[in-house]
Amino acid sequence: DCDLLSILTAPDFPGGGQLIYNADELRKIYETGRGGFKVRAVYSYDKSANCIDITEIPPTATVEAIIEKTVDLVKQKRLSEISDIRDETGLKGLKITIDMKRGTDPDKLMAKLFKLTALQDTFSCNFNFLVAGSPKVMGIREILEEWTAFRAECVRRRVYHTLEKAESKLHLLLGLQKILLDIDKAIKIVRETEDETEVVPNLMIGFGIDEIQAEYVAEIKLRHLNREYILKRLDEIEKLKAEIEDMRDILDRPARVYTIMTEELKEVIKKYRQPRRTQLIYAAPEPEVLEEVPDYPVTLFFTRHGYFKKITAQSLRMSGEQKLKEGDEIAQTAETANNRELLFFTDKCQVYKTRAADFADSKASVLGDYLPGVLEMEPGETPVYMAVTGDYTGYMLFFFENGKVAKVDMKSYATKTNRKKLIGAYSDISPLISAFYLPEDGEFLLKSTLGRLLLLHTGAVAAKVARGTQGVTVMILKRGNKLAEVLPYTDGMLLKPHRYRTRTLPAVGSTMSAEEVGEQLQLTIDN
Repeated sequence: DCDLLSILTAPDFPGGGQLIYNADELRKIYETGRGGFKVRAVYSYDKSANCIDITEIPPTATVEAIIEKTVDLVKQKRLSEISDIRDETGLKGLKITIDMKRGTDPDKLMAKLFKLTALQDTFSCNFNFLVAGSPKVMGIREILEEWTAFRAECVRRRVYHTLEKAESKLHLLLGLQKILLDIDKAIKIVRETEDETEVVPNLMIGFGIDEIQAEYVAEIKLRHLNREYILKRLDEIEKLKAEIEDMRDILDRPARVYTIMTEELKEVIKKYRQPRRTQLIYAAPEPEVLEEVPDYPVTLFFTRHGYFKKITAQSLRMSGEQKLKEGDEIAQTAETANNRELLFFTDKCQVYKTRAADFADSKASVLGDYLPGVLEMEPGETPVYMAVTGDYTGYMLFFFENGKVAKVDMKSYATKTNRKKLIGAYSDISPLISAFYLPEDGEFLLKSTLGRLLLLHTGAVAAKVARGTQGVTVMILKRGNKLAEVLPYTDGMLLKPHRYRTRTLPAVGSTMSAEEVGEQLQLTIDN
């Protein structure tokens, strides 16, 4: 009935570190055998050298991985406060030294490193044991109960084994005690027996002992057949009887077994006890550290085959033609800032979230980053649209083959945690034709496979919070007819745009004629 958390305060690791103590989470682990807790590195600040010395790291991290990740962050300009990092581990123990630039706050820098590297990591627990040959996940109380039962059985078996040996020895000594009555008689029986095989039976008859006792007597060396030797052996009888009685009492009383276990554990403590190495931090959760991302103008290029390039304004002015893979073309170009967030929607109704700052500055002369590999997309998954946002205002528009459009509030894709992937980014009821990010409402030109056009103002479509909404029908399509193309509408695309607007939705749209189509739209259709 004891509170285990008050006795077994928290795990302790050989490498030390600091465990961020969360009583509720640890209690859950103790009860269920599953969960996790955070462990962070221990560091000190050397003011004279303006450097940070890390002397203890989480058990899940390695020095190499920490240094490699930190160097990578410096190259990405996400850690501009660091001038050098090196491994100074030696005979005195582990040591990672970080040289800081002048004016850097060491605590703020470490807060960023805890967030971005394995200097703070979650240690996951899954207490899976074999119990009676079958795997079972157990909490701490169950583990202790199973161990106690196992250890108690070990003690009983050990005592029983010792008891059997003591009883066997006592049996032999009781036979030897009878020989003491007449040693000369025993010698005479052995000397006068003609056949060696008859020695044991004759001793059994002569002294009334069994075969085992007679064998023991017959094997005694001649020099041991003296009263002193025999008396010494007989002195053990009373001692053995007392030990045997004590061992039988142990086997009959479980409390005595537990007493033995307790005494043995005390001996283990005396021999192996060590001071706690992992420190416990009982501080309240720290506020989230906002990473300072360098903000400068960039131009983003996203191709139909899933390649991505981020090019600075200066590099773009000096660049020539964009290098593309054979058969590929640029699907989207966006002039934005390096600190913007990017959402890549895929053909499997999923969205992968990242930032422009997560990509290194590129050049027009290279293919760029292959997004399915960089973002760890599923096999066969292809990005189809890139949305660039800073504060998740506005809407996402999804046009489907069945003539429906879904207007989803952009805040539906904002997450409090740093999640990289969201499933169910849009409806999968009908194939997606086009997707657009709208900071504010505007007009779109819809074209069906039968050539009908419809001008839609997105203000007429109600926004939904649910990402998987099927949307509303805006274009009525006859059987065999589908929505084929959607374009953002700009003035001049149509000579008579009022012909394609409607007061009510859904609408059929109007057919077009050559004289009613502007040059830009005609060129788009021809292409």
